[in-house]
This record gives sequence, C-alpha cells and structure tokens, in this order.
Amino acid sequence: MLTLYWLLVALMVVGIIGAVVPGIPGTSLILTAIVIWGAVQGFASVTVPLIVAIAVLLCGIGIDFLASYWGAKQAGASKWGQIGAFVGLFLGVFGLLPALPFGGPLIGILLGPLLGAIVGEYIYQRDFNLALKAGVGIVVGSVVGNLIQGLLAIATVGVFLFTTWPSVTGV
Repeated sequence: MLTLYWLLVALMVVGIIGAVVPGIPGTSLILTAIVIWGAVQGFASVTVPLIVAIAVLLCGIGIDFLASYWGAKQAGASKWGQIGAFVGLFLGVFGLLPALPFGGPLIGILLGPLLGAIVGEYIYQRDFNLALKAGVGIVVGSVVGNLIQGLLAIATVGVFLFTTWPSVTGV
C-alpha cells in the first residue's frame, strides 16, 4: 500500500507541474490519483480531498478563462487577439510552428499564444504596437492564471496528504 501511495503522490506532483506548464495535464491527474486511492482504500477516506479536487478542477476552468480575459482587457485586446492566442497555442502544442533550432514543441507552446495573439490583433487593428501590447497582455494573463492554478493544485495535494497520511502511517 505504501508503494501505491507514493506512486500516487508522484502522479500528483506531475499534476502540480501540469497546472502551471501548458500541455501537461494538471488538476485532472491529481483528481485521478485521489480516485484511485479512494477505490483502493474506500471513498470514505478521501471524501474531503475528492470534493476539494473537483472544486479546484472546476475553478481552474474559470480561472483559465478569466485570467486570459483580464490580461486581454488590461492590454486592450479584442476577440481577434484571444482567438489568435488560442490558435497559436494549438499550433504550438502540436509542433506545427516552424521548426526551431532548440526547444522544439515546448518553445512552440510558450511562443505560440504570444505570436498568435499578435497576429490576430494585427489582422484586426493593423497597428503592430497595439497588437504587441495585446499579445503580451494575453500571455501575462495566462501566466497569472497558471500560477493561481498551481497554488490551488498544491493546496489540493496538501489536503490529500493531511487527510490520508495518518491512515497510511497508522498514526
């Protein structure tokens, strides 16, 4: 049991990283680990962590939207910039951006939304300085949202450890 516990905690750590880094599953991995532990140990042992994880997963969806919207609004971005950022993220995730001499898809994931937002805004406004400002605003909003999600993911894992550790150690 102890081996499974630590494997699930390791999966949760990957989930924390995924809450911050685009392209890696985040809170869903934490939720999956909690469900697995609940299936093995009984769901009564993970009721609180399960509720917290589901709430954080749902909040994460809202945080993604609101943080990007806030960043875009602060920078004066239009829907074109937001759509461009989404398309850029998609292209970056699948490595469809031109091949870079270093970094590969990870760089594409990071640069895709910025370049996509700039292109989308430029198509809409025909002013490169405004497009650049909007693109940076969207990316900053997304980064802030990812950091908030990372903190919530850490809190979720903390709740899991706090509620399950006594039963694992027999204390």
